[in-house]
Amino acid sequence: MRIVAGKFRSRQLKPIRNLELRPTSDRLRETLFNVLGSDVSGSVFVDCFAGTGAVGIEALSRGAQRVIFIEKHAETSALIFENLTALGIQPKVFSSPEATAEAEILTTNAGKGLLRLASQNVSADFLFADPPYAEVGLCVKAIERATSSDAGGHLLGGDSTVVIEHASRNALPEAIGHLRRTRVLKQGDSTLSFYREARRAENPTLAGE
Repeated sequence: MRIVAGKFRSRQLKPIRNLELRPTSDRLRETLFNVLGSDVSGSVFVDCFAGTGAVGIEALSRGAQRVIFIEKHAETSALIFENLTALGIQPKVFSSPEATAEAEILTTNAGKGLLRLASQNVSADFLFADPPYAEVGLCVKAIERATSSDAGGHLLGGDSTVVIEHASRNALPEAIGHLRRTRVLKQGDSTLSFYREARRAENPTLAGE
C-alpha cells in the first residue's frame, strides 16, 4: 500500500494485520482524489472507518490542513499513529475544535465519533467513510444523525462533500438527510457514492461540477 500523490508520493504504509478488514485500494484512492481535485488543499478532512489511515494520509499528502481519523479499534488506531509518525507527522488525540493539529485520531465508533465532532462544532469540508461492506447501512444512519439539526452542530456546510465507499452490488439511497447523491463511480466490486447539500446538488453552478 502506497501514497499515490503529493508530498509523500510513493511512500509505503504499513498494512492492516487483521485480514478481515479491507483497506481502500491504491487505484480506488487515486480515483477518489482525482475527483476531489485541488479542493483538498487547505481543507478539513474526516476519514471515518479509517483503517490504516491511507485515505486521510493521502489527503494530508495533497495539502489538507487538518485530518481527523475516526477508528474504533485501538490496535488499528495505533497503526494509523505508526503510519503518520513514519512520515514525520505527529498526530494528537482529538480533544476539541480549538486544540487543532495537522492529524488527530479519535478512537471510537463512527456514530459516536461523528456526533462528537458535530457537537463540538467541527466543520468538515470532506467526510469520507469506508465501512465494512456489511455495515454500510449503519454508516448511512450515523452520517444522517450527525448531520441533522438535532446533532447540535454544523459538521457539514453547504460546500461540503461526503463520499461513501460500498460494495457495487449494494445500492445506497439517493438522499441521506439533507444530502443528495451527485455522483456514482464504480470500480470492480467497489463503488464510491458522492453526496452534497441538496441545494448545491440540484444546481450544477453552485455544486461546481
